[in-house]
Amino acid sequence: MTELKKLQAIFQTLADYNRLNMIKSIGDKECPVGEIVRITGLSQPLLSHHLKALKDNGFLETKRNGPFIYYSLRDKQILFAIDIFLEIFRDTDIKADPDFRFCPERMMKRFKYLK
Repeated sequence: MTELKKLQAIFQTLADYNRLNMIKSIGDKECPVGEIVRITGLSQPLLSHHLKALKDNGFLETKRNGPFIYYSLRDKQILFAIDIFLEIFRDTDIKADPDFRFCPERMMKRFKYLK
């Protein structure tokens, strides 16, 4: 995988509000699923879906303690990187469409007039 393709995959993983919220919520500690549910307000099934995406793409690591699985950031520098992007774009008027998704199938349905 080229560096730019890898960077694209990283940004696609981070291009979800819930995932960013989860990363910020976990911060520099180890958190069980129940605590992340409480902090984020997400349902457990939705949270599990996002945790899997973050873990599969190298953002999280896990540790089992009895019946509980604890999640932590694989590299705390991701918090610093997020803060850098927030600082860079602090005074920028972002024109993001909150309903836009990077799924090609959804994009084709949304822009079906382009066919």
